[in-house]
Amino acid sequence: MEFKEVVGNRRSIRYFLPWRPVEKEKIMIMLEAARRASRAVNAPFYRIVVMERDELTPEQREGLRTPTTTTDLELAPLFMFWFIDPTAPNRGPRTLKQLIDVGALNASHGWSHAYVDEVVFPLVLQPLMKNDLVAAMLAACEAGFAMTQAMLAAVDEGLGVCLHAFKPEGVKDVIKAPDYLIPIWVLEVGYPAEDPLTGGQRPREPLAETCFWGSFDNPIESDPKVVEYLREKKMIQAEAPAPWRMQEVAALSRMFGLPE
Repeated sequence: MEFKEVVGNRRSIRYFLPWRPVEKEKIMIMLEAARRASRAVNAPFYRIVVMERDELTPEQREGLRTPTTTTDLELAPLFMFWFIDPTAPNRGPRTLKQLIDVGALNASHGWSHAYVDEVVFPLVLQPLMKNDLVAAMLAACEAGFAMTQAMLAAVDEGLGVCLHAFKPEGVKDVIKAPDYLIPIWVLEVGYPAEDPLTGGQRPREPLAETCFWGSFDNPIESDPKVVEYLREKKMIQAEAPAPWRMQEVAALSRMFGLPE
C-alpha cells in the first residue's frame, strides 16, 4: 500500500474479530516501525508491554476499564500497553555520541563529544529532567511519534488499531512496570470486524483553524489542487457517514450481543 493511502485508511477500529489472533510477525513489524520513529537525543522515551487479551483474566480486563474504554477490551485480541520514560534524557550523552560517530551530527553544526559533555548535557538535558512536568510532556510527545508509526505499520499489514486510556492498576501486578515509567495508552490491535474504512473518514476541522503562516494572523487555507491530488492518492477519502453505516453498526451489535 502507498504511504498516503495508509495515512488515509487509518481509523480507530472498535469492532474486532475477537477469535482471530494477530500474527507474531505483524506484531514485530509494528514494534520495529516504532523503534525507527524520530526521537529526541536518539533515546527511547517509551516502553511497550504486548500481550494477548486472553492472557488477562476477565477480572483483570474489567480492572482496565475507563468510561471511554469498554466493549473494545473484550473484542480486541491484542493489547500493547505504552509507558513513557521521562528519564530518557539521561541516556543523551551516550546516544548523541552515537549520532556523532555515524555522521548524523557533525562538526559543521558544532557537534562533538566534548560539546555533548560540556554543553548539551549540563545546560540542556539535566535542567530538563529537573522539571517533572516538562520531562513528562516531552516523553509523551516522543512516544507519540513511535505510536503513530506502529499504528500506520499495522494498517499497512491489514490490521485495525485503536488507542485507549486504561486504568494501570488493573494490570499492575501482571506488567510489573518500574515506578519511574508513566502509563499513557493501551493500543488495541486486531483484524477489523467492521468495514476497515468505517464508512468514511472522521470529521476534521478546516486546515485554517490549526495551521498558520508566519503568525496567527495568517491562517493557511486548503489548496484545492493539493486536496484533489490527495483524493487521487487516497489520503483524503469520502467523509463519514456512509449511508449504510448505521445498519452496519446495528448488525455488528447483534452479532456480538451488544446494545443497538
